[in-house]
Amino acid sequence: MLLGLALLYVGAVLILNGLWMLGRIGDREIPVINLFAGGLSLLIALKLAFGDGADLASVKAAALSLLFSFTYLWVAINRYSGADGRGLGWFSLFVALTAIPVAADCLRLASSPGEWWLGLSWVAWSILWMLFFLLLALNKPLTRLTACVAIGQGVLTGWVPGYLLLSGALR
Repeated sequence: MLLGLALLYVGAVLILNGLWMLGRIGDREIPVINLFAGGLSLLIALKLAFGDGADLASVKAAALSLLFSFTYLWVAINRYSGADGRGLGWFSLFVALTAIPVAADCLRLASSPGEWWLGLSWVAWSILWMLFFLLLALNKPLTRLTACVAIGQGVLTGWVPGYLLLSGALR
């Protein structure tokens, strides 16, 4: 259930960040969803890492969840501080590169549609984080493309699967 909870709000934050990048949401308003999604995924990661029954698999899940948490919290802080985002861009490169072996492992071990979806989602997230690196750290003119990819991934890798997990339609 924690995965469904996290993914539902990953979907929301990706969709809204994409709309923000397209100028549909103001700079002063976008930190709200980033703080919420980042904080929620942080709490989930802490439970996975330090809660009852924590083991190697749950600590790994926590570490990977923190990649999302830190990204969203950094976006929110940048909006409040007025930072240009270059540091977040370089962090996005770290995350994009980290997501590649995660995706490879997921796909190599996949034996169900849900596991294949997860592996392909890690591929998609790696691409999105790479776009953020190119946009923020290297100042490549990719705002519209990055925004559209964020919105699409928000729907396909977050919102819909999160809802399906929470409703019991996906296991």
